[in-house]
Amino acid sequence: MENEGAPEEELRQRNTSASSEETVTKDPEETKKPKGRSKLGISAKCVQWFAKLFVGCLLMVTCGMMYAIYLSTYHERKFWFSSRRDLEREITFQGDGAVYYSFYKDMLRAPSFERGVFELAYNNRTVPMKTINAVQQMTLYPELIASALYHMSGSKGAVDPVYFYIGIIFGLQGIYIGALFVTSWMMSGTWLAGILTAAWFIINRTDTTRMEDSIPLRENWALPYFACQVAALTGFLRNSSNVYAERFCYLLMSASTYTFIMMWEYSHYLLFIQALSLCLLDGLSMIKKEKVYEVHKMYLFSVFLGYLLQFENSALLTSPLLSLVVGCMIAKSLQVGVKKGTFRAKVMKIMYFYLAFTISVSLHYLIRTVIPHKENRQLLKSLEVKFGLNMTKNFTVNWLLCLESFQPPSQDYLIRLTQSSLLPFYILVLLICLCSICQGIFKRICGVPVSAHILAREGRIGERPEVIYHVIQSLLLGSLAMTFEGVKYLWTPYVCVLAAFGVCSPEMWITLLRWIRVKAVHPVLMAFILSAAVPTVIGFSLWREFIPRIVSELSELEEHYESDTVELMNWIKGQAPLAAVFAGSPQLMGAIKLCTGWMVTSLPVYNDEELMKRNEHIYQIYSMRSAEDIYKILTSYKANYVVIEDSICNEVAGIKGCRVKDLLDIANDHVLNEDGDMYAYSKYGRFCHEIKMNYSPYVNYFTRVFWNRSYFVYKINTLISFQY
Repeated sequence: MENEGAPEEELRQRNTSASSEETVTKDPEETKKPKGRSKLGISAKCVQWFAKLFVGCLLMVTCGMMYAIYLSTYHERKFWFSSRRDLEREITFQGDGAVYYSFYKDMLRAPSFERGVFELAYNNRTVPMKTINAVQQMTLYPELIASALYHMSGSKGAVDPVYFYIGIIFGLQGIYIGALFVTSWMMSGTWLAGILTAAWFIINRTDTTRMEDSIPLRENWALPYFACQVAALTGFLRNSSNVYAERFCYLLMSASTYTFIMMWEYSHYLLFIQALSLCLLDGLSMIKKEKVYEVHKMYLFSVFLGYLLQFENSALLTSPLLSLVVGCMIAKSLQVGVKKGTFRAKVMKIMYFYLAFTISVSLHYLIRTVIPHKENRQLLKSLEVKFGLNMTKNFTVNWLLCLESFQPPSQDYLIRLTQSSLLPFYILVLLICLCSICQGIFKRICGVPVSAHILAREGRIGERPEVIYHVIQSLLLGSLAMTFEGVKYLWTPYVCVLAAFGVCSPEMWITLLRWIRVKAVHPVLMAFILSAAVPTVIGFSLWREFIPRIVSELSELEEHYESDTVELMNWIKGQAPLAAVFAGSPQLMGAIKLCTGWMVTSLPVYNDEELMKRNEHIYQIYSMRSAEDIYKILTSYKANYVVIEDSICNEVAGIKGCRVKDLLDIANDHVLNEDGDMYAYSKYGRFCHEIKMNYSPYVNYFTRVFWNRSYFVYKINTLISFQY
């Protein structure tokens, strides 16, 4: 019994000594506190966190709603939208935007949703002699969703279809600015950055969105989903400890990526830039490889699901996004099983970029060789000519290059960004982040340990994965924006995010103060003061300078009334036969398709090679061709009427060599020298001029039936009577 009790006594003594040691190591002040005090402290922190979250979410929703209301009010003031008739409202949808809305009207007129989708997928009542899958070629999924919501919400008879349609887009723009708010909020840790992002976005509205060009554009539908995807990706890269938050971000990222692919035919190019940024981030070992692998799986799933639901759209399979993701996954798999820190591992790390690039390019050419594709071929040819890899006289290629989206940005663009103080602060933040990234890469090579506590204390902001991702993507988009005007609408919103994050983030100021070795004031205290003072000063200056401009925009009434176009549409609806087919410029044909419902020979579609060829042939009405040649072209497409636009025929403004008649003369070899100032001898005058003279042989083929200051409509004679 004594032997059995000895171990128990020894164990009791050990427990007593251990408890005495614990009491010694504890803080004396903590021992004096009651047990319920720690629970109260934790609950206070929770209340503070939830209060901060509630205020931030409230501000985010407020910014989104105010921006949507601002866009709606500005649109009403610009077009007097509520006081117009339906025809006058529809004329405000220009170019391809008119075609998108016309198919939305077709869906509402269909007896059922299923029947409407079938008629769009096998559409033969828009372009003669051609059955097109309008859902795939025009990416009409936004219109399908809008029409379905219109019927399911019971809005029929209560809300005008046009208000329901544009209301959805205005709401998406509110979500767009809300997603940018959340992105900058997560990166900086303060909702002050979100407010500054929203302010810069709205002030630079002409450079951050294309809502003023045409509301139904695909970008206006798609980019809000991409902003949500970027916000979710930022949270996914940032969160490592909270598993539930990471899963939520991943699910949101997957859903928004797939929706983005379905909404815009060029979405995979933007996702390619994003995937390239992540591959560079992975190659620099600045992110966990498991996260990159999960994002790659998300890309593959979204692309293949989009391929199946977009009527087996081969453009997704031949996209550079798919080749890059597969190539990076293959290159990364070659490093599996290699022990970290070894010489072989370092060699494989250096070879990663080479392997990923080589495999991706080879796979891309292999896929494009095996899978037949015609989409975006003219666009790729235009890029070759743009970068000097090829030369051509092709009208379509040169016409695409003359579009505003393909031109370099004007100097006024950079001046506007500077006047709003956005560009200077963006450059400052970008330089600090780049230097910190280089410093982080050097420390990573030297084997310096990295932890979240060290990053926050020392201000090594360039070692945070989400910051590196935004910096790399901003540089890639910025380099493209300096080449193509159209890319600025993709780049400028994230310039707002990065600049606002930088000036509101204490970590960035700590990084800067550590470098310049400030000794008078503690760097952490100084950083918190600057992260609050600088955004406040910026906000007051923006409020003082730009709020009066915004108020004046909303108070002024603009006169926007195209009387000649309204007169043309009324004549077509009242005088032209229901089976008539109209020919003219693609932009005007889109408006005729929307406002009258009549068939047209061409559409403003730039991803279908056959339709682009039609556009080139119809544009010959502005060339120096004979009446017989033009007659044969028009009758080959079953056209009954041709519309001559005086603005194209007598065009004098615009970029030199980019007028339609100049491009036609180059394609038809009517130019004597490269400057285009002199023309070779032609026994035929310019058709759009000669037909107005009403003499033979033009009157033999065409009869003028309508004209005003802007448009001349000629009936194409079925029986030719030769007059001399």
